[in-house]
Amino acid sequence: MELHTTAAGTDGQPAAAPATAVARTRRAYPWLIFALAFGLLLADYMSRQVLSAVFPFLKTAWGLSDSRLASLSSVVALMVGLLTLPLSLLADRWGRVRSLVLMAVLWSAATLLCAVATDYPQMLGARFLVGVGEAAYGSVGIAVVLSVFAPRRHSALSGAFMAGGSFGSVLGVASGGVIAVHFGWRWSFALMAVFGLVLAALFRAAVSEEKLARYAADAAPRPESEAGLRVPVLTLFTNPAVLCAYVGSALQIFTAAVLLSWMPSFFGRYYDLAPDRAGAVASVFVLLVGAGMVVCGMITDRISRTDMSRKWTTAIVFCAIALACLAIGFAAGHGPLQLLLIGVGAFFSGGSSGPAAAMVANLTHPSVRASAFGTLTLANSLLGLALGPFVVGVLADHLGLANALRLAPLTYLLAIAALALGKRAYPAGLRRLAALDSGSSHRPSKGLLAPHE
Repeated sequence: MELHTTAAGTDGQPAAAPATAVARTRRAYPWLIFALAFGLLLADYMSRQVLSAVFPFLKTAWGLSDSRLASLSSVVALMVGLLTLPLSLLADRWGRVRSLVLMAVLWSAATLLCAVATDYPQMLGARFLVGVGEAAYGSVGIAVVLSVFAPRRHSALSGAFMAGGSFGSVLGVASGGVIAVHFGWRWSFALMAVFGLVLAALFRAAVSEEKLARYAADAAPRPESEAGLRVPVLTLFTNPAVLCAYVGSALQIFTAAVLLSWMPSFFGRYYDLAPDRAGAVASVFVLLVGAGMVVCGMITDRISRTDMSRKWTTAIVFCAIALACLAIGFAAGHGPLQLLLIGVGAFFSGGSSGPAAAMVANLTHPSVRASAFGTLTLANSLLGLALGPFVVGVLADHLGLANALRLAPLTYLLAIAALALGKRAYPAGLRRLAALDSGSSHRPSKGLLAPHE
C-alpha cells in the first residue's frame, strides 16, 4: 500500500497526467451536456416563436383573424401545459435521454409540417404536434442538466435555462422575419426544423444514460427500491404557499408571453415597419425579457442571502415595476418615450420567474421536486403562455391591438396579490415541509431523493 502510494506520489508524472485528464473531462463534460441541452432549448423556442414573425404573411395569405392567429400560438402552450407533468413522469421511467431526443425529433418534424401547410386547419394540426413534442422538454432538460452539476450551481443554471426560452424566441422571431422576407415564410419553418434535427442528432451521439450516471454530481449510488421512495405527490397541492407561488408565477408570465407573441405585429401596425424590421426590433424587447429573468434572479439571490422570505418581496417589486412601465408605455403616444417605457417593462416582465421557482423548490420535498417543477410549468403554460396571447388576440379583434396591449399588464395586480398571500403563508409552508422531513426520517434505510435530483 505504501509502495503504491509513494510511487504515485513521488514521481507522480505518469499517474498525475491521466488523473489530470480525467479531472478535466469530468469538468468539461457537464458543460457539454448543458451546451447541447441549451441549444435544443433554443431550437424549441425558435420553432415555437417563429410563428410570430410570419403572422403578417399568414394573415394576408389565408385571411386569418387575430384570434385565429393567436390560436396557432396558444395551442402550443396549451399542449405544453396539459402534457408537461405526465410526459415528465414518463421520461423518468423510460429514460430521459431517449425522451429528449424523441421530443426534439417530434417538434422538428412538426415544424417541417408547418412549412408545407396549405390552410389554417393543417397549420393548427401541425402546431398541435409542435406543442406535444415540446411539452416536457423544459422540465426533463433541466433535470438532465442539474444531475451532473453540484447544487451550488443549480440556481444560476436554472435561471439561465429559463431565460433560454426568451433567447430562443429572439432568434426565432428575428431570423424568421428575415428568412420570410427574402425566401418566403415556408422557409422560416423549414430551417428551424433542420436546426432542431441536427441538434437532436448531436445530443444523441454525445449523451447517454450511462454517461449521465458516470458523471452524476451525486456520486453515492442508491438502490432502485430506495431511489423510488417518495412523499405523496398530493403534497404538491396541499401547501398554500406553494399554490401561491404557482399562481403568482403564471400570472406574471401572462404579459411576458403577450410581448413575445404580439410585439412584431405591434411594430408592424403602429410603427409601419416591414415584417423583417418589425421582427428585428421586437427581438430586442424579447431579449430584454430574457436578460431581465437572469439579472432579476441574480439580484434576488443577493438580497435574500440571509433571509429567504425576501424572494417573495423582490418578486412583488418586479411585478409592480413591470405593471407601471407597461401600462403607461402602451398608453403613451408612439415614439421614443413609449419604446423606453415598454423596454423597461419588458426587462422586468418575467423577473419574478426566478424567485417564484426558487420558492417552489424551497417549499417542496426533494423526492417530488421534479414533479413540482412540472406543476409550475403547467401553471405557467395554462395561465400565462397559452392564455396571454389568446386573450389579447380576442381583445384585439374587438378593441384593436393597441387597446388590448394596454389591458394586458393588469394581470400583474392578480400576480402581486397571489405573491403577497404566498409571503404571508411562507412560514407555515416551511413548517409543513419540516413535518414531511421529520416523518420521512423515521423510515429506516430509505433514500429521500428522487433519481437525478
